[in-house]
Amino acid sequence: MKPQNINLQEVTDYLTLFAREQNLSAEDLKQRLERIYVECEQTGIYWQTTTELNYGAKVAWRNSVNCIGRISWQSLTVRDLRHLTTAVDIFAALVEHIEVATNRGKIRPTISIFAPQTAEEGIRIWNSQLIRYAGYRQPDGRVIGDPDRVELTKICQSMGWKGAGTSFDILPVIIKMPNQPPEMFDLPKEIIMEVPITHPNYPWLADLGLKWHALPVASDWRLEIGGISYPAAPFNGWYMSAEIGARNFGDAHRYNMLPIVAKKMGLNTSSKLSLWKDRALVELNVAVLHSFAECGVKIVDHHTASKQFMQHWKQEAAANRMVPADWGMTIPPISPSTTEVFHQPMENVCLKPNLFFQSAAWHRENDVVQTRVTVGGKITC
Repeated sequence: MKPQNINLQEVTDYLTLFAREQNLSAEDLKQRLERIYVECEQTGIYWQTTTELNYGAKVAWRNSVNCIGRISWQSLTVRDLRHLTTAVDIFAALVEHIEVATNRGKIRPTISIFAPQTAEEGIRIWNSQLIRYAGYRQPDGRVIGDPDRVELTKICQSMGWKGAGTSFDILPVIIKMPNQPPEMFDLPKEIIMEVPITHPNYPWLADLGLKWHALPVASDWRLEIGGISYPAAPFNGWYMSAEIGARNFGDAHRYNMLPIVAKKMGLNTSSKLSLWKDRALVELNVAVLHSFAECGVKIVDHHTASKQFMQHWKQEAAANRMVPADWGMTIPPISPSTTEVFHQPMENVCLKPNLFFQSAAWHRENDVVQTRVTVGGKITC
């Protein structure tokens, strides 16, 4: 197995930043770089210290142009799991990540970092998020569940998984180790906190049977720190309410709940002039915020998130750092012009360390799959 080719300039850039922000001496930096250069020359790669990894992961969040919630970047809990070498052990670590990060609703920003990429391939988690609901395509084209997960649901079914066929079935987690077939694991139900969606003024909304999981763990992004690539580094913050109310429930290509909610509200859905979509969207978001509060689960509304982002902006300016941001991804998907962040000019530049999108791993896989299923948290083959 050949190691990845290391860009020594990226190594130098990160270690220089690390030394500056962690108040290391010039001599300490010089000695550390010399050791890394020797290690790279001998092996083609180098092993980052836990401290370097920890701070790099936090800076990667700080540099992520898509996130409005970066004010908490320094509080990120970093789990160094580079020593794990089997899918079974990695899955156990993912279960622990969910438990630690959920924290009984007091969500902790957390990242779990597994072994680095090699020249051949790295560890991949096929799920875009550790917790997501299945989508079942019906013969007439309708989808029961999440239309965004139809393809992954079919893959899980081809590996032997049998979902209950409801709108909110938790998908298994698929892990692909280097040079091995992908393996599938069922998440223990008891570790997944879900929030039933109700409304403070519309009792009928509870009858729609909506719910959503408390913890958003992005699991298919690649973490890059100092020239080292970590293709399996699932991470989480907490939800902004609009992610659930406006996107997951509101988008026409997702659960598409706006027409149903609008009709229940007695709105005129035959005329755009009634603004029925806007009014239904607001009430869905009210329901999400109300429900998470009732269950004691941490969440943030889009106005508070905008205020926090601007506070983060000021803090970074005081530290003589810029805040890279993708304007279209940073502004909230509901009432954006009412937030301060909407009116802020942004620079969409890529700074490293950072988190990078990866295409779906299964698009290039033709392996014979192995199936593993968990029962009561214990793994059986």
